[in-house]
Amino acid sequence: MPDKQMDFVPTPAPSKHRIHSIDILRGLVMLLMLVDHVRERFFYHNQISDPMSLADTSTALFFTRMTAHLCAPTFVFLTGLSAWLYANPHNKPSRDAAPFLIKRGLFLIFIEIALVNLSWFGTYHVLYLQIIWTIGLCMILLGLLCRLNHWFIGAIGIALIFGNRLLDPISFAPDEVGYTLWTILHDGGYLVAEGLVKVRAGGFPVTAWFGVICLGYVLGPLYAQSVSAFQRQKVLVTCGLLALALLTILRGFNLYGEVEPWVVGANGLETLKSMINFSKYPPSANFILLNLGIATLILAAMERVNNRCSQIVENFGSAPMFFYVVHLYVLLFSYKILAFLFGENKVKDTGWHQGTYFGFDHVWQIWAAAALLAMLLYWPTKTFANYRQRTSIRWVKYF
Repeated sequence: MPDKQMDFVPTPAPSKHRIHSIDILRGLVMLLMLVDHVRERFFYHNQISDPMSLADTSTALFFTRMTAHLCAPTFVFLTGLSAWLYANPHNKPSRDAAPFLIKRGLFLIFIEIALVNLSWFGTYHVLYLQIIWTIGLCMILLGLLCRLNHWFIGAIGIALIFGNRLLDPISFAPDEVGYTLWTILHDGGYLVAEGLVKVRAGGFPVTAWFGVICLGYVLGPLYAQSVSAFQRQKVLVTCGLLALALLTILRGFNLYGEVEPWVVGANGLETLKSMINFSKYPPSANFILLNLGIATLILAAMERVNNRCSQIVENFGSAPMFFYVVHLYVLLFSYKILAFLFGENKVKDTGWHQGTYFGFDHVWQIWAAAALLAMLLYWPTKTFANYRQRTSIRWVKYF
């Protein structure tokens, strides 16, 4: 890797410890993810489309879902940033990150197939390959490209984020050469549509998400030893404000970056909801600008924060994969117990899927249940995070 990729690349990060601001941000998005997964599990009878149907989605449910939009872009972005930190450890020579990224990526794909899919559905009739699968693939691709020029990787990231939807006209029929690869990279859909176990690459095609991980990797040098906290905050705030300013122009004038234009609603709130109702599957450029803009501003704000509240949030970000897997199984078993005790009497009929489910009646119950589960999972997550720091078992550190 060239020595002068950025003005502040040469030396690695100074601290022996994990970077608190990164863990705080990661912990925050893990908690917001918990809220969204409670919604998925216990509000399944009130399904949300993408983008959300404003006529069918209450304001409380709309903004509950909106908070969750911060999760995937932030987590993928921080994965790229962490990859740079791995390649440039504190007070040690730089090292090749490629083997680690490839092995970690393969491990995440295994986790998606072996643990995550089963936690959602309790069955393998359809194997859904979702965000953990996509992060794994992105890590493998970054491992293959991380030896390239730093700025070239950044250019790839920007091109993929802003050019991803330009590729929409390209498509392949299931019997055509290229269908499988294009389904994984861009379109999403069934990789195996018939047989005992069907395989579907879900709503997270790789292309745009790889752009996000590239951006995280390129901003990694902000955490080099030669960069002061003030410098780092200044760059992060500048990046965040520029992203939001560009979003304001692109979205405000309906220029680019979103499939559906915003429209004037019955009142100011409805108009605002239309303006920020972005596509996630796959992510539009505006979706990424909004959420990475917010994420970098939060990351800057957390630079010097250290109090009891931040420490609690940081705990959830210090063992993210452990928390991710465990909370899904807690939700699965909680649902089965509650459905057994109270019955499945909520009807879902979206035209493409029908059924009855146990569910909450109100959105506030989603937040209350998420808060209860966060308290329940705090000590197990903290205990595992401490164990992971002490142990020499390599696979444990992947969590």
